[in-house]
Parts: sequence; structure tokens; C-alpha cells
Amino acid sequence: AMAMPAGVSPILLPLVLLLCWVAPSGQEPALAQLRLVGPRGPAGEGRLEVLYQGRWGTVCDDGFDFHAATVACRQLGYAAAVTWTHSATYGQGEGPIWLDNLRCGGSEDSLTECVHNGWGTSDCHHGEDAGVVCSGQRLPSARLQATTSGHLGEVPGLSLEEVRLKPILARAKLSMPVMEGAVEVKHNGRWRQLCDAGWTRNNSRVVCGMLGFPREKHVNTSFYRKLWNMKLKDPNSSLKTLSQKNSFWVHRVRCHGAEPHLAHCPTQVAPPAPRQHACPHGMHAIVSCLPGPAFQKGTGKGRTKTSPEKVLLVRLRAGTHAGEGRVEVLRHGQWGTVCDKQWDLAAASVVCRQLGYGTAKQALVGAQMGQGLGPIHMSEVRCTGHERSLGECRFQDAERSGCRHEADAAVRCHVPHMDFQSQVRLAGGRSPEEGVVEVLVPVQGQLQWGAVCGAQWGLNEAMVVCRQLGLGFASHALQETWYWAGSPDAARVVMSGVRCAGTELALQQCQRHGPVHCPSGGGRFSAGVTCTAHAPDLVMNAQLVQETAYLEDRPLGLLYCAHEERCLSRSADHMHWPYGHRRLLRFSSQIHNLGRADFRPRMGRHAWTWHQCHRHFHSIEVFTHYDLLTLNGSKVAEGHKASFCLEDTNCPEGLQRRFACANFGEQGVSVGCWDTYRHDIDCQWIDITDVPPGSYTFQVVVNPKHEVAESDFSNNVMRCQCKYDGQRIWMHGCHTSDAYGADVVSDLERRERLANNLV
Repeated sequence: AMAMPAGVSPILLPLVLLLCWVAPSGQEPALAQLRLVGPRGPAGEGRLEVLYQGRWGTVCDDGFDFHAATVACRQLGYAAAVTWTHSATYGQGEGPIWLDNLRCGGSEDSLTECVHNGWGTSDCHHGEDAGVVCSGQRLPSARLQATTSGHLGEVPGLSLEEVRLKPILARAKLSMPVMEGAVEVKHNGRWRQLCDAGWTRNNSRVVCGMLGFPREKHVNTSFYRKLWNMKLKDPNSSLKTLSQKNSFWVHRVRCHGAEPHLAHCPTQVAPPAPRQHACPHGMHAIVSCLPGPAFQKGTGKGRTKTSPEKVLLVRLRAGTHAGEGRVEVLRHGQWGTVCDKQWDLAAASVVCRQLGYGTAKQALVGAQMGQGLGPIHMSEVRCTGHERSLGECRFQDAERSGCRHEADAAVRCHVPHMDFQSQVRLAGGRSPEEGVVEVLVPVQGQLQWGAVCGAQWGLNEAMVVCRQLGLGFASHALQETWYWAGSPDAARVVMSGVRCAGTELALQQCQRHGPVHCPSGGGRFSAGVTCTAHAPDLVMNAQLVQETAYLEDRPLGLLYCAHEERCLSRSADHMHWPYGHRRLLRFSSQIHNLGRADFRPRMGRHAWTWHQCHRHFHSIEVFTHYDLLTLNGSKVAEGHKASFCLEDTNCPEGLQRRFACANFGEQGVSVGCWDTYRHDIDCQWIDITDVPPGSYTFQVVVNPKHEVAESDFSNNVMRCQCKYDGQRIWMHGCHTSDAYGADVVSDLERRERLANNLV
């Protein structure tokens, strides 16, 4: 029998039971499974779906707010929520709408802990499906990974938290980064020194790797021992008292040298015997590290010696910060990616050290740094951690493993702390990611904040500023900053004529004028930037160009539209229209967005141009240049594609097309999708009517004026070797500018020159 509480009538009992059912209880699943689906850009965006009773369903946007988005993103493994979306922004889902009127406080571990109407109780339709945008990288829970440089990793029961070098010598204190000093680790919130008894170079190697250095070097400990003994005898020093306490020390660490984190080494914080001193007759362990080439003041130092046949050149692409990106290797003269099968911290650390960084913070899988294009060279990479090059590790050819670019491996490396971030700032913007650029430079012997002259300021320079601030990529570079007020103490222009390659770690490393020369005078003509965490990356499919190229003699009567759009050579102006023909080199172009953000036109719809011939709007005036060059680089024919309508012609399985030219639709190229211009479309050619027979270089440049920011401009040029005998044409060796090693490209050009007796 059920006992009823006093004062509760039998009529109210069903209502009480209903309320008990709706409120979250311990009987519900502690962590309901979530996923993000629908067309999306970077990982971490999409329609929110919940798995309940074996069926996936959606969440209604009624009552959904930022707190709910925060819980969902954290449950999905992301760092935080950026925003949430309503009204089926990521497309309408199917099946049940499981949750409605969701109310979260923001601290819950799972959406099931939030208050809601009850599973499947909803008055919504799928046009009200909620979505979320999460920030940070999704961390695979099975991986052992650290989160910030210098941290020792998230290990259950781990007592060591951070590591640092405390400089002792005057020269070490002035060095940036700090490369030599006493090792200190944080244990339960308190810094301790490591005892040098039993300290090995293997320990030093691991510590240096954690701090962003590829290698350690020998230290003259006898000199440091003299300093230690002098301090022990100094009556004004507290070292003698402190060193007697076991809480001052970490007793012993034993590393093999291949560990990516100190957390992986067997560690004894306290000595084994209860009353034993933690460091009898010892002193603090001293470590000296060698920086990678990018962090050295001199040049030519610290080169690794490896057997030439084992040296496999490696590079990182599409990373937001220094020391991170998609891993690409050069094999058989061609750059390609690495499959993430068995990709781990040991292999990632070999890549990081080879590139002059420390050990790996994270070994990323699932193309988290974007998908590559071209071959996949390696799979199932197995490293011990002592290799000098990825080529020394065991691996399988990816052709046998069935890998696709959705499984491209990436890394985040430990990078030395250079303090570059404190030498630049943004002022006056609406958010921390934008504003007037202000730099700290020496002026008449004193460090002073000042503005940068806006003249000649471009995206390469803006990229360096955003990277220096840790804000990712530049989305805009402004030469005039009318709406942003700079800091009153930085009104003076202290830097002008800045020219960056785009790869520098700080604006102060770029070329600039000696004496400042800024005719515009700064002020509203100071340089400004807008930064973004993710950027697109356009790459031309070189193989498709090679496969589809052919010649066509096209009658003038069919070329009025193309002539109007200036897609023919100037000699066409003097022909007797409509009699005669033009010889056209036709080809298809397929432009992939391999980045981590959608490629969108810079201009809004109001500025798009209607093209009567093509019957659609063009959103970018100069999107590609098509040129035919002599072997020494001079143009013999140009057929630049004056403008483009950008759309998702195709997307890989699982992604939906979001951009289309028809009906004044939104224009752009989604992440992972591609825009195809077929060979039979007007202006998809070079007019070679006036070109004599010979050998040439066919060149396509995507986004030539850098109108829209990309994460990598080095792959925007595609070149082919081209042989024309007056009637037929042969196209071969097509490649993007960064697809081959320099030796292969120069060898192709050398053979072409020899074949044509050109010097």
C-alpha cells in the first residue's frame, strides 16, 4: 500500500508523480550521447542531436540558451560554447524531438541533468531545431594529452602540474627564451626543486621537450655546485633552511628520454624511508636546452645530423598558432599527408622535434587541422621517440590501409615562451580580436608604445600580428582605421614600411624602414587588423587541369559574350566579327577549400555585379589569373577569369551544399567542398591564337590579390609544363606551388630548358 503525505489529495497525486518524472533524477542516463550534424564549417558546429532509447532525435530551441549550449559543448568534449543557433540553422533533423524547454544552469555534466519537459514531450516542429557552435579542439578522451605549454598532462592521480627553468646565471636571466637554469615543478600548487642525485640527460631531454626545445646540452655542474655551496654558507640566504625541508624537493625522476611529458616518467616526490632526507648532499638539478632554428638569434646552429636516406622532410600546414598544423611529408619528390591510424604522442613528438620545437602537446586525429589534397604517404607510424626524423620510424604505405583525407594526422607542439605577445596590442576595436595595431619598440634608447603606418600594410603583415597575439589568422588588414581610437600613449608612429613574409613570429622580425617615414602621418591612417581563429584555404586540383586540357577553334559568332567580358586577347578587337575564329586552350578548374572556415566573398550582396551573359551575380571581381608564360617567366598569353560566382558544386559524403549562385543565393565555398568550373563554360580558357609553337609554363593563381584571407597562400599557384606544336598541345607535370620539393620543380624546369636549347 502507498502512504499519502498529509494534505495531499488523491486528485493531486498524478500531478505529483508527473513532476517527479519531469525533474532530472539519478535514474536517467548520467551522460546521454550527443552529436553535431548538418552542414557545417569548422568541427564543433552543427545541429544538436541526442541519442535516447536507441534513436537519435533533436532538441527544440524553445528555452534553449547559452547555458544549455555550454553544457552540450563541454559534454561533446570541447572547451566552451561560442554561441547557439535557433530555427534549424544547420538544417531540419528527422525523427523525434527529444528535449523541449531545456533549462540548464551551465555547470551540469550532461544535458540530462537539466530541467526539461520530459523525453519526447514537445510542441515543436523540426523548423525549431537548436544548434551549437563550440570553441577549442575536441580532445579524444582515450588520449593522454596536455593542454598548455609546460603542463605535464592530464593523468589520473598525477601530482606534478607544471615545469619551468629558474635562471641562475646573469646571462641566462637576460636570455629569451630561458634556456638554462634549475628545474622546478609544481606539486599540489607549490613549486619544488628537483634533486640532482641520479639526474640524467634523459631527464633533461624530457624537460627541454616540455619547454619547447628539441634537444638538451651538457652542463658544467661543477660551476653550479660552487654557487650552491656559496649560498649555503651565506648567512643572509634562506637556502640552507629551505633545503633541509623535504617539501622543498622532488626526490627522484627516472626518464628514458622518449617520454613526451615528465608525467610519463616514474617519479618519487618523497624519499622511500619516512625520515630520510629528500636530497642528502645534493643540489637542484640544472638543465640547459638547445633552441630550434626559429628561436635562435644566430644562424646555422643546432642542425641535426641524420643519414640522408632517412631524412624525411616534414612541414605543418593550416595551424592557427606556431608549432601546430596538419602533418605533411615529402616522399618521392611530392608532399603528402599522414594517416591517423595508430598516430600517437611518440610519433607526433618526433615530428615536433624534427621541426625545431619540443615534444608534442597533442597528437590530433580526424583531420582536425583540415584535409590535405594529393597523396597520403604514411600510415600506422610507430616511433620509439628517439628518432631524429619521421623517416626513421616504422610505417606502412597508406595505399594498403585504405586511408582517406578525413583521417589526416596533425600535431600541437610545445613551443618556447618568447614573450612576443607582450610586444604588440590591439586598441579601439569592438572586440579583443580587432583594433589599431600598437607595438612596443625602442625609441631613442627607451621602449615606447606607438602606432604602425598604414601605408603598404597588407594581409601578410596582419597575419604576423594575429599569430603574435595568439589570435589565429588575419581576416582583414586595414590601412585606415577611422572608427577605432588608438591609445593616447601610442599616438606616435614608431614603425613604417613594414614588409613581412607572413611566417615571422613577431612584427619586430619583419623588414621595415630605418628612420620612420609615414607621409600620411598615422592617426586615422594607422594600420589595423581583424583576427579570426579559423580561415579558409583554397587549392586548385592540378590533376584535373592536366586531364581536361584541350584546344578548340571557336567561331567568333559564339564569342560575343566572352569578348564583352574581356576573356579574349586584345587582337580580337581588330578582327572582322563575326567572321573568323579564336584558338582557345580550354580546361576545367576545381578549387577545393581545405581550410577550417568557409571561403566567403569580401563584398556584400549590394556590391555584387550582374553578368548578363552568365545570368548570375559575380561576387569577386578577380578570383583567378590564367596565364601562359615563357620558360623565363614572361607572359605570352593571359586569360584571367575576370570574376567568379562562388558556390559548392560538390561536397564529400556527410556534408551538404550550402552556397549556390542561382536565384541570388548566398555565395562561397564551404569547408571540405569544392567549386568546379567546367571546360565548356565561357572564359574557362586562355586565348592562344597569337602564340607561336614552343614550350611554355601554364599558370593559374587563385585569389591573386589576396582579397580574402586564407590560412596558407603558398598553395594558391598551380603550374604545368606545356608543349605546343601549332596544332596540338601537351600538358604535363601539373602541380600546386607547394606540392613538390624544390629539387623536383627545378629539375622539371632544367629539363625543359635543355630540351629547348634555352639558357
